[in-house]
Amino acid sequence: MRIALTVDPELPVPPMLYGGIERIVDMLALGLVKRGHEVTVFAHPESKTGGSLIAWPGQSSRSNLDTLLNAAVLARGIAARKCEIVHSFSRVAYMALILPLTIPKLMTYQREISARSVRLGHGLSRGSLEFSGISRWMARDVEHLARWHLVPNGVPVDVYDFASAVAPDAPFVFLGRIEAIKGPHLAIELARRAGRRLILAGNIPDEHRAWFATHIAGHIDGDQVIYVGPVNDRQKSELLGKAAALLMPILWDEPFGIVMAEAMACGTPVLGLRRGAVPEVVEDGVTGFVVDTLDELVIAAGRIGQIARSACRDRVKTFYSEPAVLDGYLEIYAEMIARRDGRMTT
Repeated sequence: MRIALTVDPELPVPPMLYGGIERIVDMLALGLVKRGHEVTVFAHPESKTGGSLIAWPGQSSRSNLDTLLNAAVLARGIAARKCEIVHSFSRVAYMALILPLTIPKLMTYQREISARSVRLGHGLSRGSLEFSGISRWMARDVEHLARWHLVPNGVPVDVYDFASAVAPDAPFVFLGRIEAIKGPHLAIELARRAGRRLILAGNIPDEHRAWFATHIAGHIDGDQVIYVGPVNDRQKSELLGKAAALLMPILWDEPFGIVMAEAMACGTPVLGLRRGAVPEVVEDGVTGFVVDTLDELVIAAGRIGQIARSACRDRVKTFYSEPAVLDGYLEIYAEMIARRDGRMTT
């Protein structure tokens, strides 16, 4: 197939450090090329991924002018490359000029879904735009508005070293943006009450530095609680592989939480609160524990040794690996093209 992939223009593909969506697009582009497909990626000018790159001229998703510029580039690019399907991980607005065309278009949401954009996209495209979510949870309120698919996010499993066992005093790890909704302050309390050391890793967004100074900084002592800052893939694999558990005491409804797949790829179980997609990604009692309160997390922390680390790795290979993601999307592409050609009616 000749496939166009789009991603927001702010970060290159792959990103240097954080950028979950950009990592997914990079994995998808590289995997599709390996399977013999022609891939064109519309992305940040510094992107270095699989296939051919067409750089977005507009670098802000919030700029109306940049949106118009990028929409024009996308329309010209797919015509020049004779793309058979457009798979968007960027704004629906970038497809404004091609929505009325019969070329199959798939919009994958990785963030909160706007019912208005789904209705508009479905109506203006006359059904040639279909939608996919990365969890059942995130699409629950809009799946009746158009044709929806489900393909969870994934990770290139070979990037993450499997650790079949860890030291008895292995620390807990929190990995993610250091802000209130991610729950790093709860991770600190959980580790303290469970009698475990805690390693915090992740970036501190500028707008959350005051919160960090008030709620986190005073607990960092270099012993019980250590903060190591942002980490790259190599550091992430080493950090997660040596952890007794990844802590996910989130206070928001996470659409997927790719860090959970990264941890389980290393064999590391997850201790998480029952928010968003956490119960879908983590099989309770098999690859970690999913509970409702911090008190219950403390109890679950005492049972973490019951989790077989091999089961964590196996779950990622089955559901959240590169082959699983590629197979899922390629099946959707084929269905959409067949539907456009009248070879499939359901």
